[in-house]
Amino acid sequence: MQEELAWETDGLLPLERQLHEAARQNNVGRMQELIGRRVNTRARNHVGRVALHWAAGAGHEQAVRLLLEHEAAVDEEDAVGALTEARLCFGMNALLLSAWFGHLRILQILVNSGAKIHCESKDGLTLLHCAAQKGHVPVLAFIMEDLEDVALDHVDKLGRTAFHRAAEHGQLDALDFLVGSGCDHNVKDKEGNTALHLAAGRGHMAVLQRLVDIGLDLEEQNAEGLTALHSAAGGSHPDCVQLLLRAGSTVNALTQKNLSCLHYAALSGSEDVSRVLIHAGGCANVVDHQGASPLHLAVRHNFPALVRLLINSDSDVNAVDNRQQTPLHLAAEHAWQDIADMLLIAGVDLNLRDKQGKTALAVAVRSNHVSLVDMIIKADRFYRWEKDHPSDPSGKSLSFKQDHRQETQQLRSVLWRLASRYLQPREWKKLAYSWEFTEAHVDAIEQQWTGTRSYQEHGHRMLLIWLHGVATAGENPSKALFEGLVAIGRRDLAGWSTMARSQLTATSASRVQMILVPQPPE
Repeated sequence: MQEELAWETDGLLPLERQLHEAARQNNVGRMQELIGRRVNTRARNHVGRVALHWAAGAGHEQAVRLLLEHEAAVDEEDAVGALTEARLCFGMNALLLSAWFGHLRILQILVNSGAKIHCESKDGLTLLHCAAQKGHVPVLAFIMEDLEDVALDHVDKLGRTAFHRAAEHGQLDALDFLVGSGCDHNVKDKEGNTALHLAAGRGHMAVLQRLVDIGLDLEEQNAEGLTALHSAAGGSHPDCVQLLLRAGSTVNALTQKNLSCLHYAALSGSEDVSRVLIHAGGCANVVDHQGASPLHLAVRHNFPALVRLLINSDSDVNAVDNRQQTPLHLAAEHAWQDIADMLLIAGVDLNLRDKQGKTALAVAVRSNHVSLVDMIIKADRFYRWEKDHPSDPSGKSLSFKQDHRQETQQLRSVLWRLASRYLQPREWKKLAYSWEFTEAHVDAIEQQWTGTRSYQEHGHRMLLIWLHGVATAGENPSKALFEGLVAIGRRDLAGWSTMARSQLTATSASRVQMILVPQPPE
């Protein structure tokens, strides 16, 4: 429920609407005038709210007294008038509303008028729950000291006591009052959560510190096996995570489904929490019940910054889940290009196959993610080349993403003219094989269909992939292109390439490398 009642007047007659408005604004004169005209003081709007609810919720003593003097029912609750309006009412009566909004004097007036003190909202909230959740200590004191038979540890429909509610909503003073009154510190709600779980999950540092000082068990698990540290990690609260770790929480505690705190940080995408956990010794390679590592989860939910952190923290990029999928399989399936580039640069094994026997390349092909297909082929060619050039430093600024920069436009235009105007339908394949593209590479490129002239796009893509490799190797592109065309029997085109040589060789091999290989993001 919000800080004040949502103003609703549907379902009321005009004079009844005016009475509600006057009660909400404490316009006692107008209320007396309307009551004198025999307006029904118990008239309900479409969510079952009466004038007394508005007056009590707003803390208007005079309006409350006037309504009680004219037959307003002290215990009437708001009620659902229609299923679509369920969000607007809470089964609250005037007494609960006064406790919720902290109006002690109104609470006392209603009690003295015979209101039932052991009332509950539709969620099972008592007076104690309402006052604790909102942090109204004077109201709590009145309830505990002046009312009879108040159950300090009474639970609502979620199994939560007032102590739970105070912790969950960060009400430190209310929490201290309840502790001083002798409440049960260790009670669990229906999901097995202690107050420590609730405070940690909401990020309430002061309350969390007090609960730690009180001595609540840091390793207590809820029904799913989460500790408070899991809750803090899942809620993306790095300060709470640090507090719990300093207090002695186990960084690698596992839930019933084998989820670590780092898994929960990955699910929420929190780089800060993940860094704290890793620094404290959190294992980056533990897998859950589905065989997923934190890296799998970060990839699946598209958190690039977190993926980079996990890779740099020695996460196994070749880990496979229960579907035998690596993180790259997931990136290929969803076309996460930035993440795929990180994984490719990290050296993921491109030969690993999932349960369907598909490599990451095959997954990208199946999903028709053309740019990702080309990235994977570039990476595969690079690592084959690197195997024969282990000491070559050329890959230090490596990237496999498509290059759209102005600096490379002229070079790419030359290759597009070659593919679209000069190469015959099958000649791009001959060139590819002469440059040691594998059959899997060629098949993957050829899967794209753009019409009867698809071969032109296939050839263009192959040439750009080839150019990436040439640049990485520091070779002269015009010379390599000339030799390739001669090798497939197109000496005439080799002559054309010679005419284009001035464009290609105007840039030195080192310059070509620099502009063809995009720098990794900062």
